Amino acid sequence: MKNSLILHHYDMSPYAEKIRLMFGLTNTHWCSLRSPVQPPRPSLDPLTGGYRRIPVLQIGADIFCDTALIAQEVALATDCPELDPTMVDASAADLMEKAEKETFFAAVGSIQPWRQLGTMVKLFGPVGAYRFVKDRASLMKGGSARPPTGTKAKALFESLLEELEKRLDQHPWVRGSAPSVADFTVYHPLWLNVMCNRRPLKAGPKVQDWYQRISHIGHGQREEITQEKAFAVAREAQPRPLPTSVGNVPIAIGDMVEVAPLDYGLVPVSGVLAAVTEERIIITRETSEFGMINVHFPFADYSLVAKCLNDKSSTL
Repeated sequence: MKNSLILHHYDMSPYAEKIRLMFGLTNTHWCSLRSPVQPPRPSLDPLTGGYRRIPVLQIGADIFCDTALIAQEVALATDCPELDPTMVDASAADLMEKAEKETFFAAVGSIQPWRQLGTMVKLFGPVGAYRFVKDRASLMKGGSARPPTGTKAKALFESLLEELEKRLDQHPWVRGSAPSVADFTVYHPLWLNVMCNRRPLKAGPKVQDWYQRISHIGHGQREEITQEKAFAVAREAQPRPLPTSVGNVPIAIGDMVEVAPLDYGLVPVSGVLAAVTEERIIITRETSEFGMINVHFPFADYSLVAKCLNDKSSTL
């Protein structure tokens, strides 16, 4: 299992669904390690150092956070460049950004609150639903994301559906004649809406057909594994060679740093700055349980802070 793709996820995670569909498109064998829907996550926290969001991809002793970066790794591992977000044309990239940011939160905010609560009680039970709501409220604290609700959320959600309907009138898939990362990125907030609303998607005929085609792609060759197996993989592996760092970073390689998302889930992960490229930040964590672990984050939309001895900070 040394080079296996291990996805730490839970089944109801919309961002994880985006990655699972990538495995389906490429018919990839992958290892599934299910995590709790909210922290603590004992099968994941020791590897990431407490990264708050999910899913997370593990390849040996390298840990990849955020689906933007995970998609790049899946594209490389499966030799499928169509899954690499950096290869998407500008118009598709704009639609992806709209889906991932404002529409993602609007997908839930557009649903009647009583129906949202009913879904959570159905999934988690009364106590679990309370804990889930409390956890998700804390997840948003301090970040730049401002989830819309009510009429505004509904308008944003319908705007994406209208734009997607027009795009699919020209081609069967978001980027053209074949499915790609753009389709899965636009699909996952719609999947979230259907799951939370417990009703079929209300959309135009092109979007309806496209949605059904994606839902039939499946998840590839999924193998459930245990926490012990994932930990053994990390323990027995060495992190892969580091990329060359860019030269204009005001924080020195080798400094102790903290990395955290900027939009939500602002729990920082600490480690030694190992590399910074135009696309990613890599920190090294020395652990007693696994030895050296490298944790990868996207460069975009993440903060990088070096802690100095005089308690001042340099921020990137």
